[in-house]
Amino acid sequence: MLISMRRSWLGLVVALLFGAGVACAADNPPPAKYPALPSETPAQFKPDHSSFGYTIREVMIPMRDGVKLHTVIMLPRGAHDAPILFTRTPYDASSMVTQTEHAQLSGHMATALQTHDGFDNPVALIVKGGYIRVVQDVRGKYGSEGDFVMNRPFRGPLNATPVDEATDTSDSIDWLVKNLPESNGKVGVLGISYDGYEALVALVHPNPALKVVVPMNPMVDGWMGDDWFHNGAFRQQNLPYIYEQVATRGNTEPWWSNYYDDYDLYMHYGSAGAMGKAYSMEQIGFWNKLTAHPAYDAFWSGQAIDKILAKLPLSVPMLLVHGLWDQEDIYGPMAVYKALKPKDTGNDMVYLVIGPWHHGQQLEPGDHLGAIRFGSDTGTYFQEHILAPFLAHYLQNDAPPNPVAPVTAFRTGTNQWERLASWPAGCATGCSITPTPLYLHAGDRADFTAPAAGEAASTDYVSDPAKPVPYRARPILPVGYDGDQTWPEWLVDDQRSFSGRTDVATFKSAVLDHDVTIAGQAQVNLVASTSGTDSDWVVKLIDVYPDQVAAEPASGQQRLGGYQLAVAMDIFRGRYRESFSAPHALTPNQPLAYRFELPTANHVFRAGHRIMVQVQSSWFPLYDRNPQTYVPNIFFAKAADYVKATQRIYHAPGEASYVELPVVAGK
Repeated sequence: MLISMRRSWLGLVVALLFGAGVACAADNPPPAKYPALPSETPAQFKPDHSSFGYTIREVMIPMRDGVKLHTVIMLPRGAHDAPILFTRTPYDASSMVTQTEHAQLSGHMATALQTHDGFDNPVALIVKGGYIRVVQDVRGKYGSEGDFVMNRPFRGPLNATPVDEATDTSDSIDWLVKNLPESNGKVGVLGISYDGYEALVALVHPNPALKVVVPMNPMVDGWMGDDWFHNGAFRQQNLPYIYEQVATRGNTEPWWSNYYDDYDLYMHYGSAGAMGKAYSMEQIGFWNKLTAHPAYDAFWSGQAIDKILAKLPLSVPMLLVHGLWDQEDIYGPMAVYKALKPKDTGNDMVYLVIGPWHHGQQLEPGDHLGAIRFGSDTGTYFQEHILAPFLAHYLQNDAPPNPVAPVTAFRTGTNQWERLASWPAGCATGCSITPTPLYLHAGDRADFTAPAAGEAASTDYVSDPAKPVPYRARPILPVGYDGDQTWPEWLVDDQRSFSGRTDVATFKSAVLDHDVTIAGQAQVNLVASTSGTDSDWVVKLIDVYPDQVAAEPASGQQRLGGYQLAVAMDIFRGRYRESFSAPHALTPNQPLAYRFELPTANHVFRAGHRIMVQVQSSWFPLYDRNPQTYVPNIFFAKAADYVKATQRIYHAPGEASYVELPVVAGK
C-alpha cells in the first residue's frame, strides 16, 4: 500500500511539472539564433599523394554494346614506355590494387599491391619491371555495369548477344593502349583461377596488342574436373561460393551455417538440391543451370575452353601454370596443354610450369604444403626465374632472350626442378614413359605382377550413404583461406584415418627396394560391381612413408613416420561409365570396367616407401552422396533413394583391377 501511495504522489508531481514546463515554453519565445561554428571538414578534401611511388586512375571503359566496365589503373610514378599487366576479375578490382583501410595505406607501390585480395599480384615482378598494373571488374560485378553470367559463354549457341568475355577483353585492351600514353602498347594478361580463365579467354580472336598470356590454375571445364563436377560427381561444398558470388553484385549476401563441422551441415539437408532450396538458391540463375545439366551435355562441352581454343590458330605465346595439389582447378591447365601443344610445331608458343602447389601458391613462398616440405622456396623460384623473364621477353622494350624451357616441372619425392622439352618426358634426355600396371590383389596387396589363378576373386566392402566416407579428418571446415581454415592443404592430408575404415578397400605394395618414378597421369582400370544401380568410385594413389623418416627431426616440425601422402586422387560417377552425356543405370552385382585418369603427377616413390591404392564409394561432403539407387537427377534424390550397397573390387585373371602408372624408364 505504501508503495502504491508513493507512486500516486510521484505521478501527480510529474504531471504538475510537465504542465508548468509546457506553459513556460508557450509564454517565452526561443532566444535569437546564434551563428553556427564553421565546419572543420572541407566539402571535398584533396589529399596530396605526390610523394607516392604510383598514381591510381579509376575509369569506366566502354564496351561495344555500350556497357562500361570499372577498371583500376596503377601507374608507377614517372612511367614511360611501360608494358601493361592486365587482369580481369569477378573478385573486386579495387581491393586487388588499392589499399582501402587507412591503417594500411602506403605510398610504396609494393605495399599497395599486397592487399588482402591481391591474389593475382606477383608484387616484386610488377614493381621491378616497371609494369602498369590494370585490374578490371568483369561485367555485372562490383563497379562494372551489365549483368554477371558465370563463365559467360562465347557468342554462339549458348549466347545470342554480341558480347562475351573475349570481346570485353579485346575492347578493354584496345582502350588501354589508346588512352595510356605512358605505355609501350604491349599488353600481357595473367590471372589465377577464374581470373586464369579470363586469361585464356583473351586468346579467342585476340587483340593485336596482346603479346602474352599467363593462365595460372585456370577454370577450363567445370564438369570434367574443375570447380563444379569431377567426372559427373557434383562438388557440393562449392555451394557457398555460388551463393555469395552470384546472389549479389558485390558479394554482400554472406553464406551462413548452424554447424561447425561441414559434414554435419551437408548431412542435415540430404541432397544438394534440397540444400539449395533451403538457402533459396532457386533465385540464382547459375544454380538453376547446374541442377538442370547434371550430365555432360552441350551446355558444358560448348563452354569448355580447351575445346574452343583447340579449334583456333595459335597466335599468342602462353605460360600455363599447374599445381600438383591444386584443390580447386587441378584439371584445367593440363587439359589446355594437351589440347594445344600438338599445334605448337615450333615448340615456342605453349609453355608449361608444373609446381608442388595448392591453388595459387606459386605467388607465395611455396617452401611447404601442409606437413610436406620441398627443400626450397619454390614460389619465389617460379616468380624470379620463370615468370619474370618470360613476361619481360614478350613485353619489355629491347626484350631480353627467353630463358624459359618449354616445360619446367618440379619432381616431388626428390624435390628437384627439371627443364624439359615436352610433357610428359621423364627427364631431359634419354628417358621414356612406360605404362606399368600396379595390380590390386587379395589380402590388401598391390603388386606389379598380375593376379594368378586360385587367388580370391574380389575384395568387398559395404558403402552406406548414411555414413559416407569423409574426404578429410573431421571436423571439416568450410572451403576458404581465412583464419584457421586449412582448405588449401586437403590434398596432402595424411590418408591413414581412411585406410583403416571397413568401407575403404586398401591395397599396399611391399617395401620398395628401388625408386619408382612416375611422370604423367595414372590410368585407373577398375573392374567392380555394386548391389545397387548407381555408384561412385574414388581411387587414391598414395605414397606410404617408412615408419621412421631420417630427414625428419625427432621433435619440432611434424614427423612423417608412416605418413600416407596422396599423390593423385579422383572420383568417377558410375552412371557415366558408357557415356558422359547419356547416363545409364548399372546392372546390380555385375562386374563392369571403369576407366578414368587421375590428375597429373611428377613423383618419386623412394626406396623404403610403399605404394598404396585406396578405393571407396563416397568422398563427403566435398562431393554429393550417390544414393546408389539410379535416379534421373541426383540433385533431387529423396531420402528413400539412399541405400546401402555391397561394393566388390575384382582381382582375378581376366577381371584384374589395376592402376596403370606412367613409370619413367631409362633415367
